[in-house]
Amino acid sequence: MPLRFLGPYLSILLLAGAGLPENGPVPEKKPATVETEQGGKVATPQEKPEVKPEVTPEVKPEKKPQVKEDEKAPASEVKPETPVDAKPATVQPAPEPEPVLTIKLEDSKEYAACLADLKAIGAVFKEESRIDDGKGCGIDKPLTLSTVLPGITLKPEGKMRCETALELARWTKDAVLPAAKVALESEGELTTINQASSYICRLRNNAATGKISEHARGNAIDIASFTFKNGKSIEIQPRDEDSTLAGAFQRAVTATGCLYFETVLDPGSDEAHENHLHFDVIERKGGYRYCR
Repeated sequence: MPLRFLGPYLSILLLAGAGLPENGPVPEKKPATVETEQGGKVATPQEKPEVKPEVTPEVKPEKKPQVKEDEKAPASEVKPETPVDAKPATVQPAPEPEPVLTIKLEDSKEYAACLADLKAIGAVFKEESRIDDGKGCGIDKPLTLSTVLPGITLKPEGKMRCETALELARWTKDAVLPAAKVALESEGELTTINQASSYICRLRNNAATGKISEHARGNAIDIASFTFKNGKSIEIQPRDEDSTLAGAFQRAVTATGCLYFETVLDPGSDEAHENHLHFDVIERKGGYRYCR
């Protein structure tokens, strides 16, 4: 071999012995070209891999039962939904029913005995027909009292139960006459007891609401004043600090009233009784009496 070829040949052998990597760099694939009608070439766009969209499973809404048109509630009956933070409505207790009031029936034997005692003490009265004004107002066997004791008139005459009339007569005989003789002898004999109220259908103290008055049952009488033979009248008024004999007389007849009546209210009890004494024979448990 000529020497001029020996150098290149040795270089080739040296390069081959150095060991080339089995996998060399891969040249990028050039896009294919397409010849246009004008003779030029353009690159064919590479196809992108198809990306399928994620499929969300279809949620079907719950079907509500259909309501026929004629079964729909009217708009006035459709109740709005209660807000979550709404407080529950306060349930008011049902009002207690009003008691049914009736007229107390008189015991025949007790009534007959009362009439006998009233006649014996000297009272003048007239028996009346049954009174029934409704709502518990009325008297089973009423009478009209015109004379409390012989010579002592009840003015004006008043309707009441026999028991009320009898206690009034007993109180007048046993308490009022002795007190008047001691305190007011100069005024002469007692001739008239002036009453402000006997039977009347109303509530206590003429109130619009509350319990029925004992006047509405014939159990009560209000005393407004006492009139004597000389014409002078002792009127019921606040007399707790009255140091006169008239004041002593009023306090005496007021205090003794509770020996005959279950309830005694005087001008010191409340404003409704500033000008009269209230006496009644209401029945209380254990014989309890209310005296003020």
